[in-house]
Amino acid sequence: MRTRRQRKWRGVTAGGIAATLVAAGVTAHAAPALAAATGPTLSVDVSAARHPISPDIYGLNGADPAFAAEIGLPVARWGGNASSRYNFKNHTYNTGSDWYFENIVDAPENTLESFVQTNRDRGTKQIVTVPMIGWVAKDSPPSHPFACGFPATRFPAQDSFDQWDPNCGNGMLDGTNLTGADPADTSIPVGPSFDGEMVSHLVSQFGPAARGGVRIYELDNEPVLWSSTHRDVHPAAVTYDELGGKGTATAAAVKVADPGAAVLGPSGWGYCEWVASGADGCAPGADAAAHGGLNLSQWYLKNMKDYSDAHGGKRFLDYFDQHYYPQISGGEDPDSDALRLRSTRSLWDPTYVDESWIGPSGVNAPPLQFIRTMKAWVAQYYPGTKVAITEYNWGALDDINGALAEADVLGIFGREGLDLATMWGEPQPAQPGAYAFRMYRDYDGAGGRFGDVSVSAASSDQGRLAVYAAQRSSDKALTLTVINKTDQDLTSTLSISGFRCPGTAKRFTYSPADLTSIARDGDLTVNRGSATATYPANSITTLVLPRN
Repeated sequence: MRTRRQRKWRGVTAGGIAATLVAAGVTAHAAPALAAATGPTLSVDVSAARHPISPDIYGLNGADPAFAAEIGLPVARWGGNASSRYNFKNHTYNTGSDWYFENIVDAPENTLESFVQTNRDRGTKQIVTVPMIGWVAKDSPPSHPFACGFPATRFPAQDSFDQWDPNCGNGMLDGTNLTGADPADTSIPVGPSFDGEMVSHLVSQFGPAARGGVRIYELDNEPVLWSSTHRDVHPAAVTYDELGGKGTATAAAVKVADPGAAVLGPSGWGYCEWVASGADGCAPGADAAAHGGLNLSQWYLKNMKDYSDAHGGKRFLDYFDQHYYPQISGGEDPDSDALRLRSTRSLWDPTYVDESWIGPSGVNAPPLQFIRTMKAWVAQYYPGTKVAITEYNWGALDDINGALAEADVLGIFGREGLDLATMWGEPQPAQPGAYAFRMYRDYDGAGGRFGDVSVSAASSDQGRLAVYAAQRSSDKALTLTVINKTDQDLTSTLSISGFRCPGTAKRFTYSPADLTSIARDGDLTVNRGSATATYPANSITTLVLPRN
C-alpha cells in the first residue's frame, strides 16, 4: 500500500526501473545474540495442504544482469509511472510528477525493445505495460530544454523548477496543484487502437506470446493516481466507469493483436484504490452506490466478467493485480525492525490489525488479509483469474532485518498461492535482501531451489520462528525455509510426517555472522521424522532432505 506522498521518478530502462528504495551496501543491524533459548516447535506434513508454487512469485521489476542470471529470474516487469505515457513509436515517455512532468527520449539501450530482447535472451518472462490514460509523449528534443507539462512560459510562479531545466516546474504553487495545463505541450491523444499497434509491433519483432514473445500485458500503471501523477493531462479523478471502460477496450485490443497473451490489471496503487474510485476518495461513496455498492476491486472484476460473458465467454483479464507497500517507515531502528517483521502478517493473517493510517488510527480498515482477500474477490466475481502483486517492497534491503522480512514474504507468497509477484526497488547483488532471494533460488551456489509444491508447515510461534516447506518435483526432495526473527539463537524441535526421511538434512544458513555469503553448515540428523536444531539469531536457514 502506498502512503499519500509523491514518489520518486520512475524511469523506464532496459534493465527494468532505475529508481530504488534503498542504497547499495551491506550493513549488519542486529543486536548481539544471547545464549540459545528454547524455540517454538516446528512441524511439517508433506501429505497435507499440497499445491503448486508459481515460479513467478520470485520476480523483479529490474535486476543486475549477473544476479538475474544467478537466480534464474522468472519474470520481469516493464512499468511504473513513466509507462503510462510511453510512446513506442518515438521511444519517449513523460516523467509525470516524479520529475517535473518532462518528456524523456530513451537511449537505445533503454527502449522497450531492448528490455524485451534482454529478458528474452535470458529466458525471463516479460510483463509490458500498455498506456491507457489517453495520452502518450509527443516527438521531443532528446536533451535540454525538454518539453514539459507545467512550463514557466505558461506558469511563471511555481514552488519548484528543475535545476537543469528551469522552464519545467512541479505544477504546484504554495503547495496547491495548478490547473489549466495544456496536454498538447507534451502529449498526443491516443486510444485503445494505439495499444493494439504497440502489441502488434512487439509481435512483429519477437513473435507472439505462444512462440516466445511478450507473455503478459499490463493495463497501465496505478490509474486511480492519474489525477496526481499525470495531472497535466488527466486532472480529473478516475471513476468506476472510466477505469472499467478503458480497461475492457484496451484488453480487447491486446487480445486481438496477440490472442495468446495474458492481460493484467488494474495495478492499483494501495488501500484507497482497493476499495474506492478516485472520485470517491478513500471510502465507498456516490460512485460506489451507483455501481451496486461494490468496492472498486469487486466491481472491476465483475465488469471484466460481464464483458467476457457478453463476448462468448472469452477471457479478457488473466491476472487481478494490486501493488502492496506496507505502511512502515524505512527506518532500521529496533522499533522499525520489529514492525517490519510483524507487518508481513497483513498479507494473510485474519487477526492482524494494520498499525498505520489504514488501521484504527486512520480509516480503521478491517484486517487486510491481502492475498486471501484478493483471492476471495476473484472467486466471487471472476473465477479463474490469477492474482498478482507487481509492486511491493518491505524496505531495509541493505540490512539483515530487510532480508528476514523478504524471506518471510517470499515464503508467504508460496504458501498462500500467489500467482505472480515482482519487487519494485530490487536489492543490489551484495545486499542482504538479495540473499533472501538466493535462499529460495540459489541457496548452494549451484542453482539449488526451494520446492515447487507447497506442503503444510507450522510453527507454534510464527512471529519468532517462521517455517515454510515445499517438495521439489524434480527429485522429490523436501525443502524447508526457517526464519529466526529474534535477536536470540533458538533451539527447536522439528517433526516431519508423510515423508521418508534419509537420516540427514543438508543445512544452509544466512546470518549476521557473514552477510557476504550463505554458509554450508553441518548436516542435521533426522531420526524417525524428528530433528533438533539451533537457528542463529536473525537468520534464514534452508534445510534440504533428499527422499529415501
